[in-house]
Amino acid sequence: MTPQSVLKEFFGYDRFRDGQEELIRQILSGGDVLGIMPTGAGKSICYQVPAMLMTGITVVVSPLISLMQDQVAVLREAGIPAACLHSNLGQEAYFRTLDAVRSGEIRLLYAAPERLLTDAFLSLTDSVAVAMVAVDEAHCLSQWGQDFRPSYLQITEFLAELPRRPVVAAFTATATQTVRDDIRHLLGLRQPLELVTGFDRKNLRWIVERPSKRYDALLRILKRNRGKSGIVYCISRRLTDEVCSKLCADGFRAERYHAGLSAEARTRAQEAFLHDDAEIIVATNAFGMGIDKSNVSFVVHYNMPKSMEAYYQEAGRAGRDGMPAECILLYSPQDIRTNTFLIENSDSENEMLSEEARKNVRQKDFDRLHKMVQYCNLTDCLRHFILGYFGEKAPTYCGNCGCCLAETETVDATVPAQKILSCVYRVGQRGRHCGSKMLCDILQGKDTKQLKEAGYQTLSTYGLLADVSRMHLEHMVSILISRGYLITDTGQYATLSLTPKANAVLRGQETVQMALPQRDLKQTQRERRLAALPDYGVDEELFQALRHVREKLAAREFVPAYIIFSDATLRDMCSKRPSNEEEMLAISGVGKYKMDKYGEAFLAALEEYAASAGSPRGHFPSGNGSQAAQ
Repeated sequence: MTPQSVLKEFFGYDRFRDGQEELIRQILSGGDVLGIMPTGAGKSICYQVPAMLMTGITVVVSPLISLMQDQVAVLREAGIPAACLHSNLGQEAYFRTLDAVRSGEIRLLYAAPERLLTDAFLSLTDSVAVAMVAVDEAHCLSQWGQDFRPSYLQITEFLAELPRRPVVAAFTATATQTVRDDIRHLLGLRQPLELVTGFDRKNLRWIVERPSKRYDALLRILKRNRGKSGIVYCISRRLTDEVCSKLCADGFRAERYHAGLSAEARTRAQEAFLHDDAEIIVATNAFGMGIDKSNVSFVVHYNMPKSMEAYYQEAGRAGRDGMPAECILLYSPQDIRTNTFLIENSDSENEMLSEEARKNVRQKDFDRLHKMVQYCNLTDCLRHFILGYFGEKAPTYCGNCGCCLAETETVDATVPAQKILSCVYRVGQRGRHCGSKMLCDILQGKDTKQLKEAGYQTLSTYGLLADVSRMHLEHMVSILISRGYLITDTGQYATLSLTPKANAVLRGQETVQMALPQRDLKQTQRERRLAALPDYGVDEELFQALRHVREKLAAREFVPAYIIFSDATLRDMCSKRPSNEEEMLAISGVGKYKMDKYGEAFLAALEEYAASAGSPRGHFPSGNGSQAAQ
C-alpha cells in the first residue's frame, strides 16, 4: 500500500492537507519530524498513515485518558487496529491488550507518559519492535510551554531504554520558537523535518466582549446558537458548577466537567456531550485536550485564560469540521487577579523542578498573562494579534473577528490619550495605583465614595474627559493597554502603570490614531452583525435526514455520532447526492471500511429523499441542495 491508498481506504480522503504528505514521507524514510499544525489541521493523520505502512508498532504518547480513548475509537471505526493503556483499565483488560500487541493485532498503541517506564511496558518493547514513537501535544515537554507536564520528560528516558531507536515524531498545535527549540533538544530529535503549516483557521470568528453581566452575555450567545454544540470554559470548579446549574434551570441541556468530580461523573458528562445528549458542556481547562468532536460550533471562555497558547488550543476545539464557528471570550479585569493567584500557587505542579527553574516558569507564566491581557484589550484585528503571537505575519484586517466587524470611526485621539496617561502618572506621584474602572471614574469626574476616600478629586486630571462617553473612554484605555503604552499589573488589584513607550505621547512627540465604536450603533445591531456566520448552502432538510440515520447507527454501535461520519461528510453527501457505492466512495471522509459498514444506510436515505421530492434517483430539484458544500 501507499500513503495515498491508506488515506483513501481507511480515512476516506482523496488528498492530503498542507504539510501532511511531507511529514509522512520523512517518517517513512526513517527521519524524525516536528509538526506544528493548528487544531483541526490533521496532525494525527501524519503518524497514523505511516503507522499502517511501517514494520512494528507505533507508540503514541498522549497526556489524557479521554483523548486516547477518543482517538482509538475513531481509528477502530475506520478499520485500523488500535488500543490504549491507561490507569482506568482493569488488570485483565490491561494484560489482554499487551497480549494483542505481542500477537501483532495492534498497529497503534496509545499510552500516557507515566506508563512508559513501567516494567510491563518495557518488557513489551523487548519482545515487540517499536517502529515509531509519536509524541502528541509535544508542548507539554517544555517548561516554557503553557501546559508543562514533568511526566513528559520520561519520554527521553524511555527512548534510551529501547533496543533500537525508532523514528520520533512530535506534534503540537501551539508552540513558540522557544518551545520548539525545547522539544527538539529534550527529545533528541535527529535532523528533524520541522514544519509549521500556519496557525490561521479562517472558519473561526474571534470575539472579545467586556460585559457588565457575564451570565446575561452568555445567554445571548447561547440563544443565537440554540441547537448547536458548544463548550463554555470557566476558570474555577465553583464557577463551573454555578454556570452549569443556571443553564440547566434556564432550559439548556448542559453538563459540567472538572477535576473535582469523580472519574465516573467526568466520563458520564463527556459521553453525554460526545453523543449529543448534552448540547453544552461547562468545564474547566481539565476538559478535553485534543477532544476530536467535530461539530462544536462555538467555544465561550467565561473567563480569560492565563495564556494565548491555552486560549488558542481551547478555542480551537470549535469548527474542527471546517464549518463556521465562534470563539468568544468574556473578559473582566478581575480575571487578572484570579490568574495571578493560580500562577503564584502552581508550584505544587512543578515539584520535579529546582527552585530556580520554578521561578523561571512562574515569570514566563506572568509574561504570557500580560500578552493575554493585551489581547483582551484590543480594538485592532484579533486574528492579526493571534497569528503575530505565534510568529506568523498576517494582514491587519481579517473581516472575521469582533474588532474587524465593529462599526468604527478612526479619530486623532492624541489629546485624550495624553490626558489618560497623565492621569495614571498623577496617581503614581501619590504613591498609588488605580485600575481601569477607577481611572475612567477620575477622568469623568465621578462623585464616588471610593474616589473621595482616596483623594482623587483633587488631582489635576480629575474630570478632564467628562465630555467623552464612557464607552469611548473605556475603549481608549483598552487601546493604550493593547498597544503597550499602559501595562496591567498582575497583582491583587490589576492596576495600571505607564511603560517607557508612553513618554513620546506625553511629550507630544507621537500622535495616536484610534478606531472607536460608533455611538449610535445599538446592541441588537452589533449582535446581528456578529451572529451572521457564513452559510454553506446545503439542503437543510436532507442534512437533518442524514443526521437522523447517523444517530441511529451511532446508538447501535455505542459510539458518538461524529465517529460514524462528520457533519462535513454529511454536507458533502447533500451536495454531491451519491447514488451508488462508487459515488459514495468519492465523498470526503468515506473510506472503504466505512462504506462497507454504513454506506448502504445512507444511500437508502438519499434514495428515499429523492423519491419524496418527486425526482428520479440521483436527480434532485434545484435550490439550496444544488450548491456545493465547501
